[in-house]
Amino acid sequence: LCPAPPPPPGASKQDVREKVWDYLEASGLAAFPRPVHRRIPNFQGSHQACCSIKELDVFNRAREIKVDPDKPLEGVRLAALQARKTLLVPTPRLRTGLFNKIVPPSGATKEILRICATSQGIKEYSVPIGLDGKARVDLVVVGSVAVSEKGWRIGKGEGYADMEYAMMVSMGAVQEDTPVITIVHDCQVVDIAEELLDDHDLTVDYILTPTRTVKTNCKRPKPQGIIWHKVSYEMLEKIPILKSLRYREKQTGKDVTLQGEHSDFANAITPAALNEKAMAENTRPQAAMGSAQVGQHYVESDSLSPRLGGSGMITTVYVGNIPPSVRVSELKCALREFHATPLRLNWQGAQHRAFLDYKDKATAESAVSSLKGLSLGGNTLRVELAKNQRNKGQVEINMLYICQAWIKNLPLGSCVQPHVAR
Repeated sequence: LCPAPPPPPGASKQDVREKVWDYLEASGLAAFPRPVHRRIPNFQGSHQACCSIKELDVFNRAREIKVDPDKPLEGVRLAALQARKTLLVPTPRLRTGLFNKIVPPSGATKEILRICATSQGIKEYSVPIGLDGKARVDLVVVGSVAVSEKGWRIGKGEGYADMEYAMMVSMGAVQEDTPVITIVHDCQVVDIAEELLDDHDLTVDYILTPTRTVKTNCKRPKPQGIIWHKVSYEMLEKIPILKSLRYREKQTGKDVTLQGEHSDFANAITPAALNEKAMAENTRPQAAMGSAQVGQHYVESDSLSPRLGGSGMITTVYVGNIPPSVRVSELKCALREFHATPLRLNWQGAQHRAFLDYKDKATAESAVSSLKGLSLGGNTLRVELAKNQRNKGQVEINMLYICQAWIKNLPLGSCVQPHVAR
């Protein structure tokens, strides 16, 4: 039960991680999945450590609990389901949203609940919860690679637990006094130098191990929301729901400048800047653009675009699940914000949908990627290539191959005469 060997003075977070991972493997304490390196490590006795959460008042009082999907936290997820609490689990790497709510089938047996607590059960028995799902989390349970008795935590280095908490703050799902618990082996409780901590790092209030429960009484403030100037463009692209949160916070007047954003615009004309210019052109006065509006049907197009008229290059994106309260101006503002400027916007508010025309399939697919996870008026929008566009490129390629093969097999000296309609 000895802690991992302390890292040398001046050690980095990664040095601490490597020491803990190496010790778990070398001492025989590591458990499936292995090796534990680059993971929130599972360990011998994790289920025992998880079961001790049932002795905490903060668990018994909680009605809605967020638990990370890591293997060593499986016992906490099971305890929450057995206690009939609402269990929220973050989606893997936040690729498809923020939370999945685990919903066991009616009359679930103990064995079914055990399955629901596993990674496979999370996939089979969960429903997504979006930004406007009104989550009110009473308790947060996270995994750790290392943690100190002061409550200072080191994760596996990808920053998802810190980001999840910051996003919950931004959407009002947690409060300043919402308790945070971590489950680790005794050897993972180590001294951590305070200078290793940053203002975006999540701290913990309770540490549960196979042998003890530590109340940290941590005084260091938890993240107060998303620190946008530390968010990279790469992370924004990886986490679609982060784009929606950024859009919402910008609407309230908050500074949402990303990491390196100022220098990018100062040194070069970026694709994003060009898209901003395109949107500015697309939102000129209606008289100059030939727009028409009848009831809730609205079409706006760029009259300077010569390829809009039937050249076959235009690709259409379908936007559905638009709430009745959302106006076309709100969608246009979001398109500008997410650099998804269309050549033409066909707004069909009465049918809760819109169609966006782009110059080619690549641009359309890029727009779909950018708008994925976008929430307007309380709904997460459905964004995809319009049905008649999805296989359009392949059909055109197939026809080209057929024509080439037909021409290739013509007898020498023959001539293809154009067909004239009579």
